[in-house]
Amino acid sequence: MTDGGANQARAGAVPPYAQAHGGNQILRVGNFFVHIFTSSGIFIPIAAISVEYLVVAGGGGGAEQHGGGGGAGGFRTATGLATALQTHAVTVGAGGAGSAGGSNNRGANGSNSVFNGITSIGGGGGGTYISAGGGNSTGAAGGSGGGGSNTSSGSAAAAGAGTAGQGNAGGVGFVGDEINGASGGGGAGAVGGVATSSAGGAGGVGIASSITGVSIFRSGGGGGGINGNVTAAAGGNGGGGAGGQNTADNAVAGTVNTGGGGGGGSSGSKAGAAGGSGIVIIKYAI
Repeated sequence: MTDGGANQARAGAVPPYAQAHGGNQILRVGNFFVHIFTSSGIFIPIAAISVEYLVVAGGGGGAEQHGGGGGAGGFRTATGLATALQTHAVTVGAGGAGSAGGSNNRGANGSNSVFNGITSIGGGGGGTYISAGGGNSTGAAGGSGGGGSNTSSGSAAAAGAGTAGQGNAGGVGFVGDEINGASGGGGAGAVGGVATSSAGGAGGVGIASSITGVSIFRSGGGGGGINGNVTAAAGGNGGGGAGGQNTADNAVAGTVNTGGGGGGGSSGSKAGAAGGSGIVIIKYAI
């Protein structure tokens, strides 16, 4: 009974039946059906219906070499979206890759998630260490922006901007000796944390949604990396990955299907971590 939609809602032959097909999982929650897309697919109503939706994009990747954390994927949710009697393509965005050690590259941006004209923007990649700042030391813009890297001189690395209504900016980079930390990626609920001389910046917190009947945080930012023997920067609540610390510990990837940003790498030999993939959830009354 896993044909991609219709029969999943009919397991046990308990009427009324769902008014749409599609999704990796269909739940009955009280007087509602909930279609959950953890990968791209199609949503096919068998009647024109009004839906509640949650569309979360893929999180940005963290950068290498005391790099900034990746920004969370854009987070959009609302009720009352009219859905016509036609096939609707659903795109679930992939998380952005973390940059490889020694590459001097930012983390990659996450990919957009889309449903019925609603587009959530992929999270911005974190910035990598450049001694005097500028260039790839800045976080990339996205649904939420990537964190700026540590710089040892010059100007602070700028944070990536977030997208209004979807997320927040990353943290501005710290200026100091190169062993210091990078800043966290922005989350849907808060900006990324700013690094200090002894700690990477934490990822910004995500936002909780109860669309599935259970309150779950999604779209947390990735923590910034630090090349020092200190506590790793935490990822934001909502699937953000922790930043790496010292030369022995690797950054943590964003959690799958949360849109969480990836953590920034610690030393130049340690890569940034990938962002988590997004999710699309559609809910309507029976």
